[in-house]
Amino acid sequence: MAKRHKRFEALEKRPVNQDGYVTEWPEVGMIAMGSPNDPKPSIKIKDGVIVEMDGRTVDEFDFNELFIAKYGINAKVAEEMMAMSAVDIARMIVDINVPREKVVRVFSGLTPAKIAAVVDELNVVEMMMGVQKMRARRTPANQAHVTNTQDNPVLMAADAAEATCYGFAEIETTVAVFNYGPFNALALLIGGQVGRPGVLWQDSLEESIELELGMRGLTAYAETVSVYGTERVFIDGDDTPWSKGFLASAYASRGIKMRFTSGTGSEVQMGYAEGKSMLYLEIKCIMLTKAAGVQGLQNGSISCIGVPAGVPGGIRAVLGENLVTACLDLENASGNDQTFSHSDMRRTARLLMQFLPGTDFITSGYSATPNKDNMFAGSNVDIDDIDDWLIIQRDLKVDAGLVPSSEEKIIEVRNKAARAMQAVFTELGLPAITDEEVEAATYAYSSDDMPARDKVRDTKAAQDILKRGITGLDVIKALAKQGFADVANSVLSIQKQRVAGDYLHTSTIFDTDFNPIAAVNDLNDYQGPGTGYRAEGERWKQLQTIRQAIRPEDL
Repeated sequence: MAKRHKRFEALEKRPVNQDGYVTEWPEVGMIAMGSPNDPKPSIKIKDGVIVEMDGRTVDEFDFNELFIAKYGINAKVAEEMMAMSAVDIARMIVDINVPREKVVRVFSGLTPAKIAAVVDELNVVEMMMGVQKMRARRTPANQAHVTNTQDNPVLMAADAAEATCYGFAEIETTVAVFNYGPFNALALLIGGQVGRPGVLWQDSLEESIELELGMRGLTAYAETVSVYGTERVFIDGDDTPWSKGFLASAYASRGIKMRFTSGTGSEVQMGYAEGKSMLYLEIKCIMLTKAAGVQGLQNGSISCIGVPAGVPGGIRAVLGENLVTACLDLENASGNDQTFSHSDMRRTARLLMQFLPGTDFITSGYSATPNKDNMFAGSNVDIDDIDDWLIIQRDLKVDAGLVPSSEEKIIEVRNKAARAMQAVFTELGLPAITDEEVEAATYAYSSDDMPARDKVRDTKAAQDILKRGITGLDVIKALAKQGFADVANSVLSIQKQRVAGDYLHTSTIFDTDFNPIAAVNDLNDYQGPGTGYRAEGERWKQLQTIRQAIRPEDL
């Protein structure tokens, strides 16, 4: 064996070298941007109808292209916008003298291939400039994952309260065991409103169950409704753009906010990338979302992040998909969720591209538990990183959606959430939550610290919630009867918002008084220095007040 250089031996033990990397392989889609198989931009319109797009005639369109051509491109302006050069459009994105609405109008008339060409003209700093200007909502926010490996509902409620106390505007759960779904929804419903009134929550399950929970008022939004950039991947999931559009309409008809989910690399992972680049296919997904009339999209590669992260320029492409979503005037929950690297430096580099310019939801989501309890396969950032996040905000004077809290406050909300769950379980005749469990959940680090529950009884009771027809109103009555009137009022306020329909607007979140903050009343107005959202006034004072800071009076 050849003698080794000791520095290379040391380097090979570094965390970054535990990650996987591959060279480009365009034939199977293992290329982030600019595949030689990507089509050239083109459009032809006859009698107001798109008859050719990106080198294919209408009789050659697959169903994604049919849907995009009919519903996703403004044919009235398409020829004008397509005549502009890609580099000129790219410069409009970063030019502070070109208002956001003008860029949105240009993008409304572009084809997938043209948009891909525009993004390829931008480096990552320019993309970040574009995201800061183009995101829909002026005020950035954040979303958290709240799960645990035991599907323990008491711990989940406490963790939801802690997460929202830190300022998360949305929280999301899923299951280790499918039948626990209704319990997990209930845990976030209650715990979330304890930590911060006005938070929205969802439960990522099979689509029909998600819809049923939403219609019953046990969840407040939906997100994990996936769309794909090639027809064969869609068919593999027994879906079409029309079926997804119908599902989106079902949510809207019941006053429930929803967004689609997609991400670079999904078609490669499913084996049907057709030799196209990851970003080109993702642009199709974004345009399908717009065409379906859905207000927003979760992307940023999401559960496929390991695929683009392994190829050259892959993380750049991930930022590119976030930018395109904003340019198409959609809410963007911009990823930073599934873990992808052993390297803290790589994790941070990937995060800062959304953290610094701000997106509608910088993470989608941040693991509000230790990653070993994260049932979304771990997050790029977890609860162990919370102090780093808060201090980086303070270092850079950046509002990335979270606020400091004290240990005393966190203990208080965790205990209240656990007691509220205990009370609701008692009132609804669900398996009892003991005082020992409440105490454990109040102080727990992870599910390892919780007493065991009877999983057979719990899963049967969780399914019984559906069989008995329990709704959000039953939970409100249980909370009020058991002495948690403030939490009951918060849950009721969310149900009222479904009737009002205000949070169906693009990029809506609520403040603690249940006032909607959306792209209609908080539209991003960034046009350079002195404009747009700034961390200032009381909010900046709040971001500064970390528990570790020594005050003069402490000396």
